[in-house]
Amino acid sequence: MATGRSTLLWGGLSPGDLVVVDTAPWIYLLEDNARFAPLFEGLFVAAEKGQLQLALSSITLAELLVGPIKHGRDALAKRYEKALTAFEIIPISAEIAVTAARLRAGTGLRLPDALQAATALERSAAALVTHDRDFSKLAGLRVLMGETRH
Repeated sequence: MATGRSTLLWGGLSPGDLVVVDTAPWIYLLEDNARFAPLFEGLFVAAEKGQLQLALSSITLAELLVGPIKHGRDALAKRYEKALTAFEIIPISAEIAVTAARLRAGTGLRLPDALQAATALERSAAALVTHDRDFSKLAGLRVLMGETRH
């Protein structure tokens, strides 16, 4: 039965929505994680089709590169970096830092998580996509954890 919701995309997002994506979903995509990548497949497919705008914090870029660099896989780190620069990378501004401090003080979020949430809030993103349950304490921001159907 059509209810007007047929235009909704992955996670109930609307066409054209800006979505900030936390570190874990990017890792699952880049590493083709058989267990967790399917939870976010619809998100990345919608972005590939131009239906959603994906962005990431510069914090995410740093977190993603740690593993390959730590293991001496500089070529892999460069491939990750190149893949992610196809999306908007949002630097940590003074406004994002202040919002993150308020979130951290009010919710007890770890600083990287507070920065992720603040980035989404400051950019008026439709949602923050994550696989981190620490965001459950957060009010005022739509947090999507992944889904098995698209």
